[in-house]
Amino acid sequence: MTALFTMTMQPGSKWSAHVGRGKAITLTATGARANVSALLFHAQDPAERYNMPDTLKAQHTAYLTTGNVLMSDQGRVLASITEDTVGWHDPLSGYTTREATDRKYGITTYQDQRNDWLRSGEENFKVELFRHQLSPRDIAVPVNFFSKVVCELDGTMKYTWQETTARSVTIRTEMDMLLVLSNTPHPLDPSAHYPNTSIIVSVTDAEPVSEEDPCVLHCGENQRAFENTWNAYALLKGVN
Repeated sequence: MTALFTMTMQPGSKWSAHVGRGKAITLTATGARANVSALLFHAQDPAERYNMPDTLKAQHTAYLTTGNVLMSDQGRVLASITEDTVGWHDPLSGYTTREATDRKYGITTYQDQRNDWLRSGEENFKVELFRHQLSPRDIAVPVNFFSKVVCELDGTMKYTWQETTARSVTIRTEMDMLLVLSNTPHPLDPSAHYPNTSIIVSVTDAEPVSEEDPCVLHCGENQRAFENTWNAYALLKGVN
């Protein structure tokens, strides 16, 4: 389908936008060690936002891939993962901070490096949230697209290196959504070199969702969350 919008996120960059219901957002990694941290909010009421515990508990999983949905704290579906060439996205590990970035990659400052200074996920989220009248208190655990983290039986979290390039994931918006993205390193990435992979963001119109959709049928909890979402939007329709 013809893209309605396309842009490239350079390493360390950030982006946010209101994206309407019924869109397909494709993220494509152009190189290895990609990581895109994502926060999702209901556009009309940002107090409703992506909830990691409910998302994982309802779908009995510790990672995200095709068929999984990103649930809000109101039991509704903000977005669904409809296509995925990666197979594993980390929802557990959080985002990088200024302190951790300086410690791992060395101290850099905007005054010295300008746009080449090494940004953290925390700083990127703060800047983008302020643009939408939100604050650092609204930062929650993000989805880390393109990163694989395995939880061992003893509770330790193991980052798995992924060298494969040209990977992509597509999420379909089930609600009007505020999306905030940060192309910054995964906090558990052991490399001492800041990643240099850019991310292509493309938005198209999505195909209509049916009751036979794989994301709807993934499990009973998904179906109930979709029904909650459809009912909420049905109540918002006008009389015409």
